Amino acid sequence: MESFAINCLINCNDMKMNKLNKLVVLASGMLFLAACGGATKVADSAASGSQTAAVQEQGTAPQPKAGETIVVDVRTVGEWDNDGHANCSVNIPLDQLEARMGELKKDQKVVLVCRSGGRAGTAKQMLEGAGFTQVENKGAWQNIECK
Repeated sequence: MESFAINCLINCNDMKMNKLNKLVVLASGMLFLAACGGATKVADSAASGSQTAAVQEQGTAPQPKAGETIVVDVRTVGEWDNDGHANCSVNIPLDQLEARMGELKKDQKVVLVCRSGGRAGTAKQMLEGAGFTQVENKGAWQNIECK
């Protein structure tokens, strides 16, 4: 469809179409391309099979069952997307943690990771200061073993 729209733009003078028909064809092609581009992004996220992709789209951390641990990666979204992450972790960037603490339960075990452990240490202090009782700094995200 993309090539049809491009050909129409290039060769519309050669086609025996009135201006309204040309506009309809062009608009239809552009709508089709826009719809496909969005569908591709959603399909790519779904194809990754990662629960965290869904988490990022919804903007909230999944709630583990009682007694389960949640792994929170406090790096930026760019680091999370480009540098890799543990598939069993969720991304709550350090600069968003205070505003998003309500997504976590104070009595659940929270394991924090980042690039080296520095930001995870800051996040640990923030969570403990807010009344979280089971918080661990695991250091670099590569230290996480998903089960």
